[in-house]
Amino acid sequence: MEGFITHRRQFLAALGIGAALPVLAACGSSRAEAKSYRVQLSDAEWRKKLTKDQYWILREAGTERPYSSALNKEKRVGVFRCVGCGNALYSSRTKYDSRTGWPSFWAAIDKGAVGTSTDYKIGYPRTEVHCGDCGGHLGHIFSDGPEPTGQRHCINGLALDFRPA
Repeated sequence: MEGFITHRRQFLAALGIGAALPVLAACGSSRAEAKSYRVQLSDAEWRKKLTKDQYWILREAGTERPYSSALNKEKRVGVFRCVGCGNALYSSRTKYDSRTGWPSFWAAIDKGAVGTSTDYKIGYPRTEVHCGDCGGHLGHIFSDGPEPTGQRHCINGLALDFRPA
C-alpha cells in the first residue's frame, strides 16, 4: 500500500508540474513594445496616433473578430502597410483566402519587413509576427499555408493599411 501511495504522489506531482508549465512559460510574454525598433514612440504618442482598437492590436497584442475586416475581400494590386508606421509588410501577390476570417499571406514583402517571436498566451507556443520597423503586433504565422512557403501569415486587418498600386 505504501508503494502505491508514493507512486500516486509522484504521478500527481508530475501531473501538476506538467499543467503549470504553459502558465509559467506565458509569464515571459508581454505586449509589443518598441524597444529596439527603427520607429519608437511613447505610449502616449501611440495612443494619439492609433484608434483604440488599433492600439489594442498593435501595442497590446489583441486580435480582432474573424471576418470583421474589409481587407479580407481586398483583391486589388497593391501593398499592405503597417497602420502604425507605414512599413511595407505584404504584397497583394502573396495574399490568399485562407477561409479563417483574417487577411492571410504566404510570405512577407521582404526579409526585414516583419519579425517573429514566440508567444505562449494561450498555453502553447505560437509564432507571433510583428512589424519589423515599429514592433507592432500583426498576428501569427502558421504552417498550414499554400506553396511555395507553406506558411499562413494570419494578420489582423486593423493592423494594416492597404495602398493600391
